[in-house]
Order: sequence, then C-alpha cells, then structure tokens
Amino acid sequence: MSSLHLFRKVALAEGISYIVLLFIAMPLKYWAGLPLAVKYVGWAHGLLFVLYIACLVMAWQEKKWGFGKVVLLFIASLLPFVPFYVEKKLKEEDTVKN
Repeated sequence: MSSLHLFRKVALAEGISYIVLLFIAMPLKYWAGLPLAVKYVGWAHGLLFVLYIACLVMAWQEKKWGFGKVVLLFIASLLPFVPFYVEKKLKEEDTVKN
C-alpha cells in the first residue's frame, strides 16, 4: 500500500471523526449533559489527527510534493468537511499517476 493510499484513508477517517466531534459529541456534551461523548470521540479524533500528520509527512516524502501543497493539506485537516475534498482530489491524483 502506498503512503498516498494510506493518507487518503486516514484523511477520510479523520474527517469523519471531526464531523462526529463537532456535530454529535459537542451537542451531546452541552445540550444533553454527556461529557463522555467528547472525551472518547475527542480522543479518537486526536489520535486520527496525529496519524493524519504522520501520513502527510510520509506521502510528502514519497511524492516529493512542494511545501505549499503540504501546508494546504495540513490546513485542510483543521476545517470541517475539507478532508473529504482532499481525499477525493488525492484519489484523482493517485489514479492519474498509476
């Protein structure tokens, strides 16, 4: 499995965890008084975020991307829904080059 393929999968999982954290766990914490939702989903999201960064670095080294692209891919991980777009674009890149 290439590092780009792994990065795409992690980006997708990280994006899902971010959406769940923001739109399910946070409302459960503040509106339903269930702070454990944020604790566990936040922990999982944090782990996936670290994995996202590690996979980003691995793909950067393998694909020889420019620094600007890597910075944009990092910023993409901080914005809700953008990791889904990143995964789609990287899939296109992976398909074209293979």
